[in-house]
Amino acid sequence: MARYTGPVYKKSRRLGFSILETGEELAKKPTAPGQHGTSRKKLSEYGVQLQEKQKVRFMYGLNEKQFRKTFVQAGKMKGIHGINLLILLESRLDNLVYRLGMANTRKAARQLVNHGHILVNGKRVDIPSYQVKPGNIISVSEKSQEHPVINSSLENTLNRPSYVSFDSKKKEGTYVRYPEREELNVDINESLIVEFYNR
Repeated sequence: MARYTGPVYKKSRRLGFSILETGEELAKKPTAPGQHGTSRKKLSEYGVQLQEKQKVRFMYGLNEKQFRKTFVQAGKMKGIHGINLLILLESRLDNLVYRLGMANTRKAARQLVNHGHILVNGKRVDIPSYQVKPGNIISVSEKSQEHPVINSSLENTLNRPSYVSFDSKKKEGTYVRYPEREELNVDINESLIVEFYNR
């Protein structure tokens, strides 16, 4: 299945979950899209698990194959499978570019990485799924220092999670440590995703 490129607001309303993590998609119309959006059918156990998986997959902008691969990788790590999955997703380069405030959305962050505007430890990395390790420095390339998208995003960024630090003069950030579960989205029930794949 290919990556979803359709309207984010519509998808957020369908899932009853803010994919952009701002809540603005559900502010005006919290109901599901369509003529009968006001009445939501009660989901089966499988439906609930599937919906939870889709919420996280769309939030981080992965296709099914990528998401499944990340899930398998998380299972090989020490610790709780579901939390490991979220940590791996948070450690993706495109996500950290978004978290540092260099882009307004993960989709925009992915494009910046793809186009070679982002460096990791001084080397250009154009793979959005690149796994950043704690201590790695993410910066804007010299040629892209005055990139309008990056500059406007940085101006609009009010706060950043505590597991990253940012130097606005140098336009570079550090992935300080892996995030704790409490610092990640509370509306996600990762155990349902584990149940979905292990059924």
